[in-house]
Amino acid sequence: MAKLRITLTKSLIGRKSEHIATAKALGLKRIGNVVEHEDSPQVKGMINKINYLVKTEEV
Repeated sequence: MAKLRITLTKSLIGRKSEHIATAKALGLKRIGNVVEHEDSPQVKGMINKINYLVKTEEV
């Protein structure tokens, strides 16, 4: 399976609690954090929910 590299590009301060929880579930804690996850429908849905906060690229 392909992997996705996800980078948090904007702050979580002042965001909806659901969006903060989604970022934390992906493993993103602070601006500039990078995590890699398998490409799955669940991860794609989480990324889609907070797409304005993150940058994604396929590895």
